[in-house]
Amino acid sequence: MRRPLLVIFLTVFVNLIGFGIIIPLLPFYAETFGASPLAIGLLFAAYSLSQLLASPALGDFSDRWGRRPILLFSLLGTVVSFVLLALAHSLWLLFVARIVDGLSGGNISTAKAYIADITEPENRAKAYGLIGAAFGLGFILGPALGALFSLISYTAPIWAAAAITVVATVLAWVWLPETVHKGTAGGPSPFRVLPDLLRRSGLRTLLGADFLYWFAFAVYQTTFALFGEARFQFNVAETGYFLAGFGALGVVVQVAMVGPMVKHLGERRTLVVGLLFGALGLASATWVSSALAFAVTLIPASIGVGLCNPSLSALLSHAASPEEQGRVQGGAASLESLGRTLGPVWGNGALERFSASMAYDSAAAVLLVTVLLAVLYRPIRAQRVA
Repeated sequence: MRRPLLVIFLTVFVNLIGFGIIIPLLPFYAETFGASPLAIGLLFAAYSLSQLLASPALGDFSDRWGRRPILLFSLLGTVVSFVLLALAHSLWLLFVARIVDGLSGGNISTAKAYIADITEPENRAKAYGLIGAAFGLGFILGPALGALFSLISYTAPIWAAAAITVVATVLAWVWLPETVHKGTAGGPSPFRVLPDLLRRSGLRTLLGADFLYWFAFAVYQTTFALFGEARFQFNVAETGYFLAGFGALGVVVQVAMVGPMVKHLGERRTLVVGLLFGALGLASATWVSSALAFAVTLIPASIGVGLCNPSLSALLSHAASPEEQGRVQGGAASLESLGRTLGPVWGNGALERFSASMAYDSAAAVLLVTVLLAVLYRPIRAQRVA
């Protein structure tokens, strides 16, 4: 592996360990402040809505000023948010902490643009598969560490996440070279980027699929802890261990399956297969009545996520010229954030008002609609945004 790719892999991996620590903990932590399921959904949504506002600007700034400073800014913002989260003494302070993290949270979209800078188009899906593996590894160690630290207190995992993200920041500061010449991008206001992208018919279809996929995944991810608590009486530790298993399966898929499948099927067909597996996993989860059966539903769900993430990222990167990678990835990240904003509100609201079955069945239906968009999409190559 080339050194820049190795460093970005390690940076994303270490940062996602911190993120993985927080995900299974946050619903239980918020409940100690009296949060309802809907309020917990809004807590997740606040982070994603903040990303929705910030990601296009961060993507455009990374084109203008370089990937490295934006990545460092994003990592430092995450450290600050974790400290605020650990020191919170009321529900509104939890919202402040998540908003701070969201406004500075351009690390993943910037990392994707960085990969596009240093890889050839034919190798990009494999490279994104490695970053997907960093996601998976982060979601193995993160939830597992969160489960262990939660035996001390609810704030212990948060302090651990802050410390781990500091390590990621140091890695990026010391070892990550720059790839973009400052001042080469220019162009329209970052808040005009998304409408410009959506005027391109082929890219509009792909971005629609991207939005729907992340909406459905957000339903699954943000209701996971409360679903497990309600149906199987999971605590923080048990939730963390299940999510660690989900991450382990994702690593296997993204390291061993993505490259060969893309080679034989192409990114678009690989995406379709992933969406079908994801829909199967979500729908199956609503029928199970034991923790063991629930664990089995994680297999198709993990395969789906493992195939969809890198194939979507690769398709988006192919539709952007080199100087527009940050802008296109930032625009896509905005739609992904919108999906992750609406998904938790719908999913947790449905869990509170109706049932977890309603949340997961509707998310599976959304994935099937996404399959239709993926089938209709015809891959395009880089065009300049007007």
